[in-house]
Amino acid sequence: MLFYLTTLNVVRFLHEEPLATTEGNFDSKVACDAWSHGDFLCRNYILNALDNALYNVYCSIETTKFLWESLEKKYKIESVGLKKFIVGRFLDFKMLDSKNVTSQVQDMQLIMHDLDAEGMQLNESFKVAAVIEKLPPLWKDFKNYLKHKQKEMELEDLILRLRIEEDNRKMSDSRGMKRAVDEMSNLAEPKAKKLK
Repeated sequence: MLFYLTTLNVVRFLHEEPLATTEGNFDSKVACDAWSHGDFLCRNYILNALDNALYNVYCSIETTKFLWESLEKKYKIESVGLKKFIVGRFLDFKMLDSKNVTSQVQDMQLIMHDLDAEGMQLNESFKVAAVIEKLPPLWKDFKNYLKHKQKEMELEDLILRLRIEEDNRKMSDSRGMKRAVDEMSNLAEPKAKKLK
């Protein structure tokens, strides 16, 4: 909205007080009329951009400055609440064994991106440590391995290691399943021969 008002060259009305006219002064009257017209346009550009339900709430405010101040009060307070909500999502985030670890790390990255966007910058080491700490319970050994690494790693390096580890776990699980199936079939074959 601010960009839009700037392109229309009416952004000054967001902060200016109404001009007062002096009796009998023609220049003062013209300046006051021009200011009132600009304020009217700016106020209505803002009101036009609001949702219909909000329009009914804010249409009674007479000057652009008061309208803008009341909108800022309302929505800046909500912005503070949004920050608390995002921090809560970050702190409550838990990885589960039943889900793909890589996709869970991507979900966590989105939350960290939201924190960055809200001006709460997390340094790279903290992000890496947070992801390691939130790994699911079945990843306990790998988590301890990562915690004891001497060399600091970037988040992208950690994600790569997690993908490799996840692929290795899937491969070993599929080999284990194949071995179990082979053992079951080997046990079933002698019984089948005895029945003949």
